Amino acid sequence: MIIILNSTATEPDIEELSDVLRARGLGVHLSRGAETTIVGAIGALDEEKSQLAEQFNALPYVERVVPISKPYKVVGKSFRPGGSIVEVRGVKIGGNQLCVMAGPCTVESPEMLFETAKYVKEQGAHILRGGAFKPSTSPYSFHGMGEDGLKLLAEARDLTGMPIITEVMDTRDVELVGKYADILQIGTRNMANYSLLKAIGATQIPVMLKRGWASTIEEWLQAAEYIASSGNPNIILCERGIRTFETYTRNTFDINAIPAVKELSHLPIIADPAHGTGRWTLVNAVSRAAIAAGADGIMIEVHPTPSKALKDGGQSLTFYSFNQLMRDIAPIANAVGKSL
Repeated sequence: MIIILNSTATEPDIEELSDVLRARGLGVHLSRGAETTIVGAIGALDEEKSQLAEQFNALPYVERVVPISKPYKVVGKSFRPGGSIVEVRGVKIGGNQLCVMAGPCTVESPEMLFETAKYVKEQGAHILRGGAFKPSTSPYSFHGMGEDGLKLLAEARDLTGMPIITEVMDTRDVELVGKYADILQIGTRNMANYSLLKAIGATQIPVMLKRGWASTIEEWLQAAEYIASSGNPNIILCERGIRTFETYTRNTFDINAIPAVKELSHLPIIADPAHGTGRWTLVNAVSRAAIAAGADGIMIEVHPTPSKALKDGGQSLTFYSFNQLMRDIAPIANAVGKSL
């Protein structure tokens, strides 16, 4: 349930309420706004909620109590109706700014990474993406450079000033990747890796959670709830397409998931049209559609020579194509009230 406090609530009031909730065995999550503080009480049984609501409504500093029946509480829209903004090194994800994450699928060499990082920065990208640990369906594919790749990403951040996002695949790697990354990425294969979700939830490092390729929106939001309920509210969702019967594209990009998430959750959402389509020729159009549908940003794969890329060259943009994309999305962003 959500307990909305009125403007007279003091810090001792909030501490008193939190102590009462914990004494009842409930989890406590605070959301402090400019004018309103919301207390999330997690774990109350349905049959207890009406009695608890009556008790808490009697407190002089409580404005109202809102029972929640959905399986996700902290990431639900009612917990923060105005929406969330995740800020990373001065870059805001959510709100009125459209965030562009761009870079190579995987870190291959210093020369390739630094060249790409400088170019996407010049074109207006805000965050540098790049994989140091790469999941793959085939055991014989390139699986990344590991810590050496993380060190190169950190160098690229120093070179360009852009925050970096990279994937973490294993609970044993959370501490290592967290030493370098500004945003931890959870890939589609690990959306239901609950041990990993809880391990990242124990950190305060921003995390981008990709939708599982066969997951419903509710399952996706419940995965986000694992992270939030473990103590980390800095969550970004990423729609990257789901598997359907279609074979022309790598996945089917679920455009309606973007406005649906906006109705159900306060978390910002990023679109990944590269994995959503698997074809670089479709990335521009799907990016424009995602922005028009309300996405808070896009994640784009860019490579100097996609034909020579060690991973996912077929869905990576050339420098020229990325330049064209940035020019094409600007009027769409403006039309929906977002700036680049």
